[in-house]
Amino acid sequence: MTASAHDSTGATLSYEQAGVNYDLIDPLKVAAQRAAAATAGHLTAHGFTEVKASRGESAYVVDVGPFYLASIVECLGSKALVADEMHALTGKSYYAGIAQDTIAMAVNDLITVGATPLVVQAYWAAGGSDWFGDAQRAQALVAGWKAACDTCGVAWGGGETPALAGIVESGRIDLAASCTGIISPKSRLSVGDELAEGDVIVLLSSSGIHANGLSLARKLLERLPEGYLTEVAPGLNYGEALLAPTTLYSPVTEALAKAGVSMHYCANITGHGWRKLLRHPSTLTYRIHTVPAVPPVLSFIQKHAHHDDREAYSTLNMGAGFALFVKAEDAARTVEISKALGVDAVIAGVVEAGPKQVVIEPINVTFGNDDLQLR
Repeated sequence: MTASAHDSTGATLSYEQAGVNYDLIDPLKVAAQRAAAATAGHLTAHGFTEVKASRGESAYVVDVGPFYLASIVECLGSKALVADEMHALTGKSYYAGIAQDTIAMAVNDLITVGATPLVVQAYWAAGGSDWFGDAQRAQALVAGWKAACDTCGVAWGGGETPALAGIVESGRIDLAASCTGIISPKSRLSVGDELAEGDVIVLLSSSGIHANGLSLARKLLERLPEGYLTEVAPGLNYGEALLAPTTLYSPVTEALAKAGVSMHYCANITGHGWRKLLRHPSTLTYRIHTVPAVPPVLSFIQKHAHHDDREAYSTLNMGAGFALFVKAEDAARTVEISKALGVDAVIAGVVEAGPKQVVIEPINVTFGNDDLQLR
């Protein structure tokens, strides 16, 4: 039984109680990947081949000869519900930020393989045509979408705006984005081929919850008598904190490439939290000696959901939105370049020989191979 706002037992509010069970979702992902892999041969009819190592990564890569093409599709999830509920409370529109969140979900995945984002496509599926009749909201979505494209230097190619009454709930919208990018020169490809003992892990800071864990964050309202208006920090309420737009990391990865920094591997820290550091199939130990500051909203969620550090770091980004695995001699420069672009960064750890695990020393938490099964 899920605890309510009046629960005094201090029971843990799990992600599964919030309606998300990765133990059920991940096996489907694995089955889909295996079926998809069997279709790769169709590329040969066009004279192309897949980059097999990109299977199971955050973006799919095709070798088209002089360069690689990468592609990804991602949905926003339930963050738009928070924007709708906060609009009802404050009268403000939050859809410019929601647009950035949606694009970030796709772009931040695409860049993990070393790609430069080229084209974004929009999928805006509303519960009825009336959704598009709210000019303030619709215009904020358009303006925010374009602004995020400008930040990433990506063209907005087009999209689809279906009205899906009976599929999407009335008054709601389901947002998604696809993104295509180019990896040129080919040496920019980052699928972990060069990941090795001695590499340094640089963590780029998050702006907050980003767009993962919102089901849990919304479920937590049952424990907050003031709901979204509950203060999480002086002058900042829970709803506003949740709606901080997701950081767009492509300006950082583009700047690093131009500076000659070779990214041996990258991980977008989204669902599964810091377990995402285990994404590459190599048998290596990722030892973390420094963790970034945790945004107030994530500390708030951890406290009120009664999560220990293991649960929190396996679910939320806890202040780290993106991980870069670079040569030791490039670590300081990576941090410098990121900070110059307004994205805080820390040299967080090192890659070691050993069993496949993430050892987060400051909080005494270890995630092993069995804690992440995405392939």
